[in-house]
Amino acid sequence: MGLFGRKVHGAIMRVQEASYNWDCDDPFFFAVYHRDNYPKGNEIQAPPLEEIQARTTMGNDYAKFLGYRMYKGTVSPGFPLHSHWGYETINYVAEGYVDTFDSMGNQSRYGFGDLQWITASSRYGHCEMYPLAYTDRDNIQVVTQISLNLPLGSKNKANQVRTVWEHDIPKVSGEGWVATVIAGEFAGCKGVAPNNLSWAADPSHHVSIVRIVMEKGCELKLEPTEAATRNLYITEGDAVIEGKEIHKLSRVKLDPKMEATVVMGDTTSDVWLLEGDPIGEKQRNYGPIMLGSDSEVRAALNEVREKQETDWPWKFVNQKQPLGTHRFFRDSEGNETRPDRPAPGEHELPPPAQE
Repeated sequence: MGLFGRKVHGAIMRVQEASYNWDCDDPFFFAVYHRDNYPKGNEIQAPPLEEIQARTTMGNDYAKFLGYRMYKGTVSPGFPLHSHWGYETINYVAEGYVDTFDSMGNQSRYGFGDLQWITASSRYGHCEMYPLAYTDRDNIQVVTQISLNLPLGSKNKANQVRTVWEHDIPKVSGEGWVATVIAGEFAGCKGVAPNNLSWAADPSHHVSIVRIVMEKGCELKLEPTEAATRNLYITEGDAVIEGKEIHKLSRVKLDPKMEATVVMGDTTSDVWLLEGDPIGEKQRNYGPIMLGSDSEVRAALNEVREKQETDWPWKFVNQKQPLGTHRFFRDSEGNETRPDRPAPGEHELPPPAQE
């Protein structure tokens, strides 16, 4: 492993572990990768009670036990009511479902290749729960969450939440690989249009967010880019990049001005590509807040403590959609969108619970 900023091999500038939290370069500042093998769900879409009772870290359960984590959940896994302020989160669900409710009055269930793009310019509260929606089979959950900072001029403005269905996300493929282009451009394919305030909305910032599924033995060449930073994250199996062996769950920082060749090992893997120019501003953060100064952050934290729960428009802070709910997004005015077909990998859901 090389020291930060020192080239290790060819285009490789740094290699480091990326098992759960991923280190990032500006304009990205945080990313996490969740992969959990949840059991069959029960009538409340939760794990069996005996498995929950056997856990010793409920409410802060991040170490895998029995193949999964409960995270901040105490009945169902996930993240009950919490706040974001001053940045964006791009949530991509490769397998499983996520149920969301938020302080704006939006609610949804999405998954199996869908994404939700949240621009939390101002105080924004939501809960994200992982329902064990299938009662006849294991519930595999694979979620990648990427946080993209906002410039100071785009903070404390209107929030925006958008769900993009799997079949509406642009994709491009080659020999042995398929790329889902969430933002920017890859192999001539333009990605999803970012929310209006996003740093990614201006093409001159060279932001790209791409998920590349590579089959075993597949070779992929990354051409030089105008972006100031380029990072690859390998989620499963080993790979060889520029002749150097890279192990699973690794971050590889690349010189964006150099071509790089990635050869996958004996396992199919997601390879995440994050590129972009830095915002380059002096900002401060603590917990869920990213603003311009320490005093702004302290004031925002006080506001979150005072108003997060009192402003919550829903009955529960860990609310889920009912059993048997299909994918949808509904805003505070009742406007609803649904995908026009099942996503690859979806199975038949159980019938709704009887009242």
